[in-house]
Amino acid sequence: MTRHQKTFAMEPQSAPLSAEEQVVIYEARQILLRHLNQNPVLSSWQAVLDYCALTIRGEVERFHVLYLDRKNRLVSDECLSIGTVDHVPVYPREVLKRGLELNATALILVHNHPSGDPEPSRADISMTKEIQKGCTVLGLTLHDHIIVGIGQEVSLRARGEI
Repeated sequence: MTRHQKTFAMEPQSAPLSAEEQVVIYEARQILLRHLNQNPVLSSWQAVLDYCALTIRGEVERFHVLYLDRKNRLVSDECLSIGTVDHVPVYPREVLKRGLELNATALILVHNHPSGDPEPSRADISMTKEIQKGCTVLGLTLHDHIIVGIGQEVSLRARGEI
């Protein structure tokens, strides 16, 4: 499986899930993914947040980009980097390059904070602004950067950082 294929690995949480629970969660993720692939993603911001909360979390930081078409439908959910418990390397060039390869017109950056606190760091904000500059030059739209914590998500656009 390549780094660009969708993966839904079950990462351990505070209490291990039974095999049956893992199957139910996997199936729920598949249903949600099919729904998002068939419907405009941004018609329901809550659907985007729910999708992110289900798929982009774990014990290490993961950086995903949701690439969208002109009607804001999900073209691809790309896990572009997996890091450590408190850092994930992000390469703006790779984020933008992949968007062009997919013929996406918009994107949403998403990463998790394993600590559970979705408060953005200075590095999160700086990297977002760097990607935003590249999007502007290339004619892409950066809708948001969402940071997933435990039980809550933070939108950098809602905070005025984008």
